[in-house]
Amino acid sequence: MRIDLHTHTVASDGTDTPAELVAAAVAAGLDVLAITDHDTTRGWAEALDARPAGLTIVPGAEFSCVYYDPTGRRVSLHLLGYLFDPDDPALRAERSRLRESRLVRAEEIVRRLAADDFEITWEQVGALADGATVGRPHIARALVAAGVVPDVSAAFSELLSSRGGYYVRKADTDVFDSIGLITAAGGLPVFAHPIARRRGPVVGDEVVAAMAAAGLVGLEVNHPDHDADDREHAAGLARDLGLIGTGSSDYHGTNKTTRLAACTTDPEAYERLLALPAARAPVGP
Repeated sequence: MRIDLHTHTVASDGTDTPAELVAAAVAAGLDVLAITDHDTTRGWAEALDARPAGLTIVPGAEFSCVYYDPTGRRVSLHLLGYLFDPDDPALRAERSRLRESRLVRAEEIVRRLAADDFEITWEQVGALADGATVGRPHIARALVAAGVVPDVSAAFSELLSSRGGYYVRKADTDVFDSIGLITAAGGLPVFAHPIARRRGPVVGDEVVAAMAAAGLVGLEVNHPDHDADDREHAAGLARDLGLIGTGSSDYHGTNKTTRLAACTTDPEAYERLLALPAARAPVGP
């Protein structure tokens, strides 16, 4: 079995529609595909409607979280939540709050860029989002279309990086609160790309242990942003803490260069995940 448990569609910051992602998964030879857009379940229905008989779909989402270390340093991190009840009131309200924060943040980034005479407008960015919550990738694509930068990667490195002057911080959920919300909604929380240092600061093993004690069930071990040493360390940490080690591409379509199924989950790990109690079940064979 080939299993990819972390992908994005146009419902958040990917470039494939859910139906296109499903078709791409079949073309890539996947047997199991998780839909994990940022803070939304908007792509679930279309993906499930497009699902062919041989493909299993795992409904999920990627949640924006934050951890403050004892010195007050802020660390941004993400949780993948699988198979939760999308109608759980508390989790639904938090997803709505996070999406609204993304919108306000994006508007402010565009305002700052326009104030410095970059030829970009909120209307252009909104058209690229096409109904999805606007995020930095949509702004990046607008900058490419305006000829400001050659590609999305350059937009992030030159203008939209968290270290740059146009960056605006979005709202996040305390990671321990997020674990509680996901589990209360019958979901399975997995720590996404835990050692992706190129994205910014990462938490130490002692924080991951505390997350495991709070209800974390898995650790994304095989990820494009982890090198060989990172993967070995993450796999050992997962074993030590009794967590399930997963793998995935974190596919975003043309917004990133990573191909679908670039990293995958071992079938045994997937079966361990499915053996846990959850509000929903995967849809498929």
